Amino acid sequence: MQVAIVEDDPIIAKAVSAAVTDAGHDCRWIADGSAAERDTSLIASDLIILDLMLPGTDGLSVLKSARARGVRTPVIVLTARGLVTEKLRAFEAGADDYMVKPFEMDELLARIEAVHRRTADKPALTLAVGSLHLSLANRRATLDDRSIDLTPTEFNILELLMRFHGQVVTRKMLCEHVWGFDWDGPTNVIEVHINRLRGKIDKHREVSMIRTIRGRGYALTVD
Repeated sequence: MQVAIVEDDPIIAKAVSAAVTDAGHDCRWIADGSAAERDTSLIASDLIILDLMLPGTDGLSVLKSARARGVRTPVIVLTARGLVTEKLRAFEAGADDYMVKPFEMDELLARIEAVHRRTADKPALTLAVGSLHLSLANRRATLDDRSIDLTPTEFNILELLMRFHGQVVTRKMLCEHVWGFDWDGPTNVIEVHINRLRGKIDKHREVSMIRTIRGRGYALTVD
């Protein structure tokens, strides 16, 4: 299982990471809320451990933003905030579980397994932006009820653009989502795939759904 740890305290983050790794899982640590909003590893993760008091963007906003983009990865909130009203806000925003610091590591590991079991059998999500639909279950795309034949790379690119629709997705984000977290190759390779994708989804359209944001990346928009 791939676990993303969003926590600004390095002592807690390293302790949780070590325990989760010892339990047989892979970990990725993100120390900043703003970075977490941009990090494509959250989409690929099987579970997220999220602090609420983060530098940059606070954890509750990170959670709301992820859910608004269609990210359904289970989230365990791990925070020093223990008021009932704060717990309710987190659950309303889409949290699957809530633990208050200080905490017992064995209990956290047990909750990770419980949340994963509880959410593992949920049906895959279908993303929708206007009349464009993407089924993650059978990896099919449709536009205006018309099936679109996509290569695996084009599908992955479109998935990320749809999750961040209306927002800029950088070339580096796309490369890391398609080819791996630590992409260090040229980012202009993505332009070829973007142009092919445009040719498939922009038929009979005067304005492309995929806008080029000069010097930054791309954004999927629907007028």
